Amino acid sequence: MTMQPATLIPPLLALALAPLLLGVINRTKAVFAGRRGQPLLQTYFDIWKLLHRGAVYSRTTTWVFRAGPVVGLACALVATALVPLGGVAAPLWFPGDLFLLVYLLAVMRFFTVLAALDTGSSFEGMGASREVWFSALAEPALLLALVAVARPTGSVSLSQILAGLTADQWVHAGIGFALVVGALIIVLLAENARIPVDDPNTHLELTMIHEVMVLDHSGPDFAFILYGAALKLWVLGAVLVGVMLPVHTGSAWLDMLVALAGMLGLAVIVGIVESSMARLRLLRVPQLLVSASALAVLALILAMR
Repeated sequence: MTMQPATLIPPLLALALAPLLLGVINRTKAVFAGRRGQPLLQTYFDIWKLLHRGAVYSRTTTWVFRAGPVVGLACALVATALVPLGGVAAPLWFPGDLFLLVYLLAVMRFFTVLAALDTGSSFEGMGASREVWFSALAEPALLLALVAVARPTGSVSLSQILAGLTADQWVHAGIGFALVVGALIIVLLAENARIPVDDPNTHLELTMIHEVMVLDHSGPDFAFILYGAALKLWVLGAVLVGVMLPVHTGSAWLDMLVALAGMLGLAVIVGIVESSMARLRLLRVPQLLVSASALAVLALILAMR
C-alpha cells in the first residue's frame, strides 16, 4: 500500500461535510412537515457551542465515562480513513480492512455503552441494554452484506471492492446487489439511531435507545459524541453509495462529485423515510434487523453461484 496525496481527500471531505448530512436530513423533514426548519449548518453551530462550554460530571462516574466520547470519536476518525469515496481510494487500505471497519464501529458502540453503564442510571442502563441487543443483530447483517459485495470482486479491501464494482456487474447480478443495498439501508438506519429503529429527536426516556445513553454527557464530551455520530453516518453512507453508484468515468474528480451527490441524495432519502413512517415498536425492531441479515445471506448465496 502506497499512500498518494489524493487519497487524503475522502477523509478530509468526511471531516468537513459529515455534519452537513444531519442538516440535510433535518431540512428534508422540515419541508415534509411544512416548516422552515433548522439551518443546514445547525450541527456545526451546535458542535462549536458545545466545545466552548464546560462539562459536568456526576460523582458516581469514573474515567470510563470520560473515555467513552473520546474513544468513540477516535474510532470514527480511523473509520473515515478506511472508506474510499468515488474514484479515490482510502488513505488506509489493506486486505481485510472491511473487517477492521466493522470492529471499529463495534468498539465505538462498546465504549458508549460502558460510559452509559458507568453513570449508574437505570435509564441509561436501559438504553445500553437495547443498544447491545439491536447491535448484535445489525453487525452480522453489515458483515454479510460487505462479504457479499466482496465476493464478485475477489478482494477484502473496501477500496478495491468499491473500485472493482461496475455498472456491468449491476446488469448481470442486479438482484444480489439490490439485496445488499436493502440490507445496508436497514443497517444504516439502525446504526445511526434513525427512524424506524430509533427517533433521534425524542426525549421520552422509555422509548429512547441511543439518546438515553448520552443524557449525562455535556460540553465537549457531547460535542465529540455528536461529531462522531455524524462521521459514522458518513462512513456507512459512503459504503452504501459506493455500492449503489459504481460510477467510473475515468476522472477521479468527476467520480467523487457523483459520490458526493449520492451522499446528499442518501441524506434526503433518510429524511423522507423519517417523514413518511413512524417508529417501530421495540419488539418489531429485531424482526427488521433479522430481515436485513436474511437479505445479506441471500445476496451472498447469489454471489457464490
